[in-house]
Amino acid sequence: MKAAARWLGLVALAAVLLQLFFVARIAAMAVLAPESTAFQRSEAWRAEQQGRLGRWRQAWVPYAELPDTLKRAVIASEDAGFATHGGVDWDAIRQAWHGNERAARRAAVREPRIRGGSTITQQLAKNLLLSGERTLLRKGQELVLAQWLEAFLSKRRILELYLNSVEWGEGVFGAEAAAQRYYGKPAARLSAAEAARLAVMLPRPRYFEKRPDSAYVASRSAVIVARMGAVQSP
Repeated sequence: MKAAARWLGLVALAAVLLQLFFVARIAAMAVLAPESTAFQRSEAWRAEQQGRLGRWRQAWVPYAELPDTLKRAVIASEDAGFATHGGVDWDAIRQAWHGNERAARRAAVREPRIRGGSTITQQLAKNLLLSGERTLLRKGQELVLAQWLEAFLSKRRILELYLNSVEWGEGVFGAEAAAQRYYGKPAARLSAAEAARLAVMLPRPRYFEKRPDSAYVASRSAVIVARMGAVQSP
């Protein structure tokens, strides 16, 4: 019993220390840009193992120099309530949960996995600090981190971090690298239509990287352009 209690105590201590580490990292991001994210490091390791590290592209652009077209396009596409929520859209989470439960029952899977319903803040939390696994434990940590991001950082800073670190294709990270990769121009010069097409790519960047002129990209980007006037960037 004593050994079990000691082991549980060590596990609890490790969990507390991990949370403190996360809080310290997030607080530091209020003034410091992260050199890399957890997702980027995992991708760098995978690329190095495959001998493709030379394809890495990323360049930091301050918030004021990121185009408003891209800010509004990404918000319209990924998280229309970004300006008002506290990091988590609970209604979207509930809808995703019920949808996944139904899918799990059809597939005879015992433990449903939460997919969908992620805000920009949640996506940033996952990319910055967590692994890519899809489990309830990881999702729960993501929800906690998202609310800490909102507590320590402004909406502008969250969007700045997101747009500079999100994946936009194989080895392509951030808005500047994406603009250069797909349009051969700085991100600051993206048109509304070009920004909307980049926003379409975000859920599945590697898939759409190979299908830039698909009918879906064209139709979805037109919808995003139409919605951009209804959202505001922070």
